[in-house]
Amino acid sequence: MKIFYSEEQAGHRPEFFLVNGKVVPSPDSPERANRLLQALIPTGIPVAEPRSHGHGPRVAVHSPQYLDFLEHAYDDWCAATGGDTEMVVSSRPVEHPATYPRHIMGRAGWHASDLACPIGRDTWSAVCASSDTAASAAQAVLDGERQAYALCRPPGHHAYANRMGGFCFLNNTAIAAQHLRSRYDRVAILDIDVHHGNGTQGVFYQRRDVFTVSIHADPAEYYPFFWGYSHELGEGEGIGYNLNLPVPVRSGDEIWLAVLDNALAVIELFEPGAVVLALGLDAGINDPLKGGAVTFEGFQKMGDEIAKIPCPVAIIQEGGYLCDDLDRNLMSFLSGFLSNRR
Repeated sequence: MKIFYSEEQAGHRPEFFLVNGKVVPSPDSPERANRLLQALIPTGIPVAEPRSHGHGPRVAVHSPQYLDFLEHAYDDWCAATGGDTEMVVSSRPVEHPATYPRHIMGRAGWHASDLACPIGRDTWSAVCASSDTAASAAQAVLDGERQAYALCRPPGHHAYANRMGGFCFLNNTAIAAQHLRSRYDRVAILDIDVHHGNGTQGVFYQRRDVFTVSIHADPAEYYPFFWGYSHELGEGEGIGYNLNLPVPVRSGDEIWLAVLDNALAVIELFEPGAVVLALGLDAGINDPLKGGAVTFEGFQKMGDEIAKIPCPVAIIQEGGYLCDDLDRNLMSFLSGFLSNRR
């Protein structure tokens, strides 16, 4: 297995996060990636620097308007405010029709699902490095690897083609899947992050060539709240190619593993040429976002089962936040996955 990560991803250092009416430090700190890197040491697999894939993989998923906004947002914000603090969204269009504004704060609101994506001086370079990490893992699969792991941070699966949200700016999972489509007629995405991959769903919702499957905490009670319900099956040509499998908040090993069996059976029927695994570790019992109750043994068993996927797998890191279990959650998953991979 090849592993990819760039130190440039640590440049995104968000400060603002709003929880229960209080401003607290963002859970998406660079230390997340440091902990996960430490967990990879026992595998003995070297961590490679991703190569730059240019704008191509990003443009294949995201709109030129959105990419232009992200690239220039911080400089435009500083010019408008006369300061150098990170940019935080304060208004969003809700009613339609609505018109795209010129002012940076208006554009920021246009391109945001929520307030969880402050933009700092090095955010753009960091998110580009994260997307290159995902594209490099997908390219490794195209080059013949049976599996590859992209340690992406910031994460990506809440980002739509034209909107950021939930700590996510560029949708690394979607970028990897679209990159794999250059060879494979059918690609499946399996998302086991505790949060629904609403952005990924949005990118592929009207398509039948990429089958999106997400296991996540019930959005009726948990972020992202508005998307991720079982009745969301796709639209147009994509009807039947989106499958949401919500589980009760704070579900443990037994429920997650039972639902995973169902997800894998459906993916097998789709017969994909390759699979992208959106690997969230935030379903862990001690994750600070408290959406799941999966144990170390549960993560290892999930790795055991996902290892049985017969086609190549590109693993894209999504959530999983600072706690004493974070590195061991990854180690547990990889031990199950790598020991059973054929």
